[in-house]
Amino acid sequence: MKCPKKSMKRGWCSCISLDEFAYLGENVSVVCREDTCAVYKLQDSTGEGIMTGYSVFPGINLLYHDFHIDRCMSYFQPGIDMFCIDHCREGRLEWEMDDGSCLYMEAGDLQMNSRTHHSRMFHFPLRHYHGVTVAICVNEASEILPGVLEGFSVDVNMLRDKFCTGSHPFIMRAGASIEHIFSELYTVPEAIRTTFFKIKVLELLLFLSTLTVPPGSGERPYFYKSQVDKVKAIMKLITGQLQHHYTLEELSDKFDFPVTSMKNCFKGVFGTSIYAYMKEYRMNAAAVQLRRSKNSITSIAMQMGYDNASKFSAAFKSVIGMTPVEYRKNVG
Repeated sequence: MKCPKKSMKRGWCSCISLDEFAYLGENVSVVCREDTCAVYKLQDSTGEGIMTGYSVFPGINLLYHDFHIDRCMSYFQPGIDMFCIDHCREGRLEWEMDDGSCLYMEAGDLQMNSRTHHSRMFHFPLRHYHGVTVAICVNEASEILPGVLEGFSVDVNMLRDKFCTGSHPFIMRAGASIEHIFSELYTVPEAIRTTFFKIKVLELLLFLSTLTVPPGSGERPYFYKSQVDKVKAIMKLITGQLQHHYTLEELSDKFDFPVTSMKNCFKGVFGTSIYAYMKEYRMNAAAVQLRRSKNSITSIAMQMGYDNASKFSAAFKSVIGMTPVEYRKNVG
């Protein structure tokens, strides 16, 4: 991409530039920038993330996130009033809150906050996160929006006050309307991208302005850091010993974690049960073996903790969609 000169305009240049108004941190760098698009790279010892931003209206921008990373420190400190709307398409995002609790955003979730408390550690329990953010600079957007469409009267100040009342982010499970708005943002033809972004952002803001927020509706289950650390240690143990099938009681005793609390916390962090997580993990590990080695299916089954090849084959098909023999023939 070419990087043309920036044209300054009321604090926001025609080239979207987060670093114009916010401190991003030393772990974020600008990859490239052009008139209406900028690409940022976040680098951490556990992986990296790419953020691609597009200018929609002055003061309103879309950011696409493609993260493959375990964790990263966010140093983001906005120098202006903001209202941000995040949608998770795939993966999971974990917040470490100031009170020692952890909150989770999963695929399909929508969350809103003012980015006031965004400088903190974030974790990605599934090692990936894909989603989009509508980043609104409140003061500038408030001046622009009344004139973009006749009859459009959404007040972004009121939206921010409506959804950003506490120190925790407002997280909600997206319904059909929200899912429809965001699903189309992931498959936009380049030829109509600029106009399409404008339409979808206005549609989203209009929908949020009509949404009734019952008391406590943004509250999500949370877990204490000590509990989260235990289930992450459990995950590390069971994924490091694929031949051994641990029972829930064994794990409970080993980590001094009541079975019910352990099950609930594990699902809260990783989005699925311990059994389902391990089944998928084993089958994906087996798929790698089938592609990269000439080991027999019986040998691979034993490495995955199965002494019965037919049970292994059934489990593999339930996760991968074909039997090990079919997989090796078609993919290997």
